[in-house]
Amino acid sequence: MQLYLPIADLPVNIFLVLAMGAAVGFVSGMFGIGGGFLMTPLLIFIGITPAVAVASVASHIAASSFSGALSYWRRRAIDPALASVLLCGGVTGTALGVWTFTQLRALGQLDLMIALSYVVLLTTVGSLMFSEGLRALMRTRRGAVPPRRTHNWIHGLPLKMRFKRSKIYLSVIPIVIVGIVIGFIGAIMGIGGGFILIPIMIYVLRVPTSTVIGTSMVLTLVTMLFATMLHAVTNHLVDAVLALILMVGGVTGAQFGARAGQKIRGEQLRLLLGLLILSVGIRFAIELVIRPEDLFTIRELGVNG
Repeated sequence: MQLYLPIADLPVNIFLVLAMGAAVGFVSGMFGIGGGFLMTPLLIFIGITPAVAVASVASHIAASSFSGALSYWRRRAIDPALASVLLCGGVTGTALGVWTFTQLRALGQLDLMIALSYVVLLTTVGSLMFSEGLRALMRTRRGAVPPRRTHNWIHGLPLKMRFKRSKIYLSVIPIVIVGIVIGFIGAIMGIGGGFILIPIMIYVLRVPTSTVIGTSMVLTLVTMLFATMLHAVTNHLVDAVLALILMVGGVTGAQFGARAGQKIRGEQLRLLLGLLILSVGIRFAIELVIRPEDLFTIRELGVNG
């Protein structure tokens, strides 16, 4: 069944898009991430321009994150204070990201920048997460004791605040900076940033894993809602029909993913997530190498459309 997308200006199979939304929603709920790093490339691969894909996927990420965040809130696995501080930076970073997005589009460099950013970011983060998850899994099988986490220089910064739910005492400075970076990247690339935020919170800020995923989803929910509104008002690139289909599939898939994630051990989740991110990055790199002419065709459509 074909459905015409007015902003994307092309017909798509509605069942294919629904299935994509459900699959990415499942991944979102399982790993506690927005899923945009997967959805945006999938939309680009089926012919939707990168600019429209980024702007429209933000709403899908928000819907999936809302569904997952609600599940974690009921289990008291969200730190409201930590989420509030992250949002102070996240909203600022999102606004800055949408402004940069608009400037790059005006210069005709947006689509190429999105493609290159995906290749670099996903292959780097995916490789690091996969190798760390593999080491953790091997330590577990050998029965080795995991290395003790020690405080770093970040924990010596001023303006400290006590986060009772996470049971940590930490400066708000690095938390706000992390929020700004995640918001900025999310607005430009159409990703929630959870696959970057979660490792930073666990390994750098030393936030307990019990509150990391739920808190990450709150940041993703608010920043992606904000990004959707800004993209709709400033760039007029949000395809409401596409966003609605993706949201329906995403909300449904996220509920099943959240349940599945509770049955998988932490190191296995990190290994699977790293492998998934790395695979998408490699796939994007192959597209750039094998079919670069398609990218420039898409780029021209995105600029002229």
